[in-house]
Amino acid sequence: MTRLIQSILVFCGSLAGFNALLAYSANQDRTTHEFREQFIRSFPRLSLNTTVGDAMMLRILVESSNAKRGIEVGSATGFGTINMAIAFERTGGHLYTLEIDPKMVKECRENVQKVGLQNIVTCIEGDARKTLAQLEGEFDFAFLDARKEDYLKYLKLIEPKLKPGSVIVADNVIQSAKAMQDFLDYIQNNTNYDTVIIRASMEKNDGMSISYKIK
Repeated sequence: MTRLIQSILVFCGSLAGFNALLAYSANQDRTTHEFREQFIRSFPRLSLNTTVGDAMMLRILVESSNAKRGIEVGSATGFGTINMAIAFERTGGHLYTLEIDPKMVKECRENVQKVGLQNIVTCIEGDARKTLAQLEGEFDFAFLDARKEDYLKYLKLIEPKLKPGSVIVADNVIQSAKAMQDFLDYIQNNTNYDTVIIRASMEKNDGMSISYKIK
């Protein structure tokens, strides 16, 4: 059996379990910890979605930094979004997630609503190189997971809005290091940031950079 066929079968199995969960839980309280964790376990993840380990790392980073206003660049279908949104709900904060693909925006909004987090998340459709400039106010958390060649452009648009003490996370910094070399050079050699590259998950044999804005 080829890896492609195996992947399709796994995805179909996950999707069946996901749909069964929603059907069974039609009248359940979808804001409970138990429901949300089961939803996350059954989520039919795509290759574009954040890995399970990385999504939990994002949740912990939001919680531990007590972040109040976050930006996600690259929602896909909302797996990482939901994990971060759970944390933002706990901190009394809000997450703005940006996605260029209209179909994925629709799926992300639906998935966020299925776990009762629609008041915590604002899904914005469009090219982040344009929509980031439209966001007003200050932010204290950012997660970059869209077009790798544009990471530095995203950061430059977000940077003036980031408060001292903000946390900036970028995904796929090992496998796609060459594509985002300008971003890595900037964030790792800038005295305004403390930066480390970590592996929270070996699922994709990749990693994330985590930066703290000093000033």
